[in-house]
Amino acid sequence: MTHTTPPSETAPRAAGGAPAGAGTPPDVVPPAGRKVPRRRAVAAWALWDWGSASFNAVVTTFVFTTWITGTAFVETGTADVDAVVARHTTWLGWGMTAAGVVVALLAPALGALADASGRRRLWLGTTTAAVVAATAAMFFVRPEPGSLASGVVLGVVLLAVGTVFFELSGVAYNAMLLDVSTPATVGRVSGIGWGAGYVGGIVLLLVLFVGFIQPDVGWFGVTSADGMDVRVSVLLAAVWFAVFAVPVLVAVPDPVRPAGAGTSVAGAYRRLGRDVARLWRERRATLWFLLASAVYRDGLAGVFTFGAVVAVGTFGFSSSEVIVFAIAANVVAGVSTVVAGWLDDRVGPRRVVVGSLVGLLVAGVAVFVLRDGGQDAFWVFGLMLTAFVGPAQSASRALLARLTEPGHEAETFGLYATTGRAASFLAPFAFSTAVAVSGSQAWGVLGIVAVLAVGLALLLLVRLPALDAATGTRSRGTLGV
Repeated sequence: MTHTTPPSETAPRAAGGAPAGAGTPPDVVPPAGRKVPRRRAVAAWALWDWGSASFNAVVTTFVFTTWITGTAFVETGTADVDAVVARHTTWLGWGMTAAGVVVALLAPALGALADASGRRRLWLGTTTAAVVAATAAMFFVRPEPGSLASGVVLGVVLLAVGTVFFELSGVAYNAMLLDVSTPATVGRVSGIGWGAGYVGGIVLLLVLFVGFIQPDVGWFGVTSADGMDVRVSVLLAAVWFAVFAVPVLVAVPDPVRPAGAGTSVAGAYRRLGRDVARLWRERRATLWFLLASAVYRDGLAGVFTFGAVVAVGTFGFSSSEVIVFAIAANVVAGVSTVVAGWLDDRVGPRRVVVGSLVGLLVAGVAVFVLRDGGQDAFWVFGLMLTAFVGPAQSASRALLARLTEPGHEAETFGLYATTGRAASFLAPFAFSTAVAVSGSQAWGVLGIVAVLAVGLALLLLVRLPALDAATGTRSRGTLGV
């Protein structure tokens, strides 16, 4: 890998003499052939992110996965409860690993097919429906220790299936970013989407916490008996996603299909190989960005994946306290992401990503150093972590959107998903290795910090081209810091 020196601090100039990325005057004309998106389309697009929070927050992070790997699925009288919980957690890891492999194999080809057919809404609608179906089916997972048909194995299988389709739906959804934004607004629109996702997670978690999880007897007489509080929660999460996924399928039209476009699955993989080779020849910086972002994005995922584990095991949070923290974390992340989206269009997405990663490193080290400081320490620096995760994610998506060639959006975001999945073992491996070597869960935080640090170092070594804020075309100089 050939690295270049870090880019210059001097931002290139856009049309009219304004610094590129510093905001665009109201009279800027978008590129030829692209209409200025309506606010209705932006809102409809962002509502999908709002709805998708049901899968991220309820299923994969704070409710369902912690339930199926908890003591509810351990037989009464079991001598070594921790060993059984560890075995169930291992099954969960295997399921997620299998899902990652499937996504890595399918995402780029499906992205190419979506681009060639011009039917992104069909891809998005189909994959979203599959996620909704898998989530709804989780209602039939019951805490019956020793039963593979209705217990942990069923839960892991449904989670893996849902994850595959969720990641594939993200390929089509992310590709739509350029359909609902202009080069001058792509950063803030991306931030609005991420922010909507966090706010949607807040609202849904509040509803579930007040209605089903916290009270002994919740709405409609739901209790924790037979895991009904969690099972109803995932059912409501499925309905939530289904309802808020509809607007984007109605309000955002598919792009115009190029004349003669069309491809097969085999052709899609051949096209993928050609596109990777073309990126290597013509846009090598984009390819290196995909690889660097894969590393730090896995670190970002690790923050949320293991955040609840650390809160409970190291800082003594109860299950209810974890959900309260999750709600607060989503508030902070949502606000910071929207603000970062505004900042993205003024200083450039790369600066936002770099600044966010530096903030994450500082907060992560503080969580480790202050591990004996009690819950107050985690509240302060745990929330600081969440404040930087969203901006890094959103700005990364906006940066890639700015670098993507017209007509290759879904394909490029397929590679984005593929590279991310290819590196998805890094944070879990670093976390687990640090814990195993040290014998202390708290040291796992440094494992995640190490992944983020490597990703940041790789990003700083990649020189990216500057883009004109008004036209979206490349200009002289480099993008970001």
